[in-house]
Amino acid sequence: MEELKSKLTEFLTDRLYQIIISNPRSMAGATKVKIRPIMLKGSLYFQETATKGTQVFHENHTAEEIAERILQYMNEEFRQLEAQSMEGRMTVLVSKKGKVTFKHTRSGQKESLMPDMSHNRTKHYLLKEGVPVPFLVDLGVQSPEGMILRSRYDKFKQINRYLEFVEDILPTLDKGKRVRIIDFGCGKSYLTFALYHYLHEVKGINVEITGLDLKADVIKKCNTLAESYGYEKLRFFQGDISAYCETGQVDMVVTLHACDTATDHAIKKAIEWKAKVIFAVPCCQHEVNKQIENELLAPVLKYGLLKERLSAILTDAIRANLLEEAGYETKVLEFIDMEHTPKNILIRAVRREDVAGRSSNIRQLTDACRVEMTLQKLMKDEDRISL
Repeated sequence: MEELKSKLTEFLTDRLYQIIISNPRSMAGATKVKIRPIMLKGSLYFQETATKGTQVFHENHTAEEIAERILQYMNEEFRQLEAQSMEGRMTVLVSKKGKVTFKHTRSGQKESLMPDMSHNRTKHYLLKEGVPVPFLVDLGVQSPEGMILRSRYDKFKQINRYLEFVEDILPTLDKGKRVRIIDFGCGKSYLTFALYHYLHEVKGINVEITGLDLKADVIKKCNTLAESYGYEKLRFFQGDISAYCETGQVDMVVTLHACDTATDHAIKKAIEWKAKVIFAVPCCQHEVNKQIENELLAPVLKYGLLKERLSAILTDAIRANLLEEAGYETKVLEFIDMEHTPKNILIRAVRREDVAGRSSNIRQLTDACRVEMTLQKLMKDEDRISL
């Protein structure tokens, strides 16, 4: 088995398609084992799928762990192994007397199609694999030929998931005229570029997108990239969300990963503009955490981690309810983790005339928790000005 151990190191990489272990020595255990590479949180693992009777069991292992399991399977439980990678194929047979026979053939020409290492495989994406997109290539998500790089597959899934949310709200936008979108706290802007590419290049919508962020170097780079791609109506500016002014019609406001109260200022401006759609992925909800007090919740709040999570949930609940009161049909949806944070909640709000003025009991909750968020204060200020 030393030769098998040596050869496994060649196959247990991100270029593996699959390993199938079969022909069990007895029917008491697994009858078949299949192994394939997957990406989890940007790291390479190997998913083991074992069939036992009518049941199927899944486990994920590192390369070292799965190598040991394969050797154990071939030593004790199975007689046949077939491995296929971009470099070639290997067959291993174990006779009843324990003799091991290898057949290893290398591909004369390496396969160009990378293995599918997504955790759930049967998925059709809005941005297709195999079709190169300039910004995805520059991000290192795609190769120049359009293949998805394995270490960036999570990023590819996140971008497509975001575009699925956008696809859902397209009927809300008036595509007969220019659609104006502002992206607050755009950062490196990979989702902003994805939004422009999908709406303008794929869907043919007359769209104009403005990205805003505090970092001058990031803004400079984003503008350079937009010009190189020929994205004439995608522009980036340096500035603070709370100080940003826009006099024209804004159809959609996006604020993904804007820290703490910056999300509140973005939502408030969207409401002022009567934007038809608001997307918000909140982050760093510290404001409520600093204020929250409640005797009944004291057994929860005394634990820092639980207090932090409860504060984040309360923060998003307040924002969602205030958006409903402002005339938006609001949903809180599960998103894919952002690059530097485990926050995975998306607030999607669509303006509806039939829900305008809808009341909620959110203020009873915030009073009970002795909390007042920035968005609540901004909404109060607007009410006083209107009076």
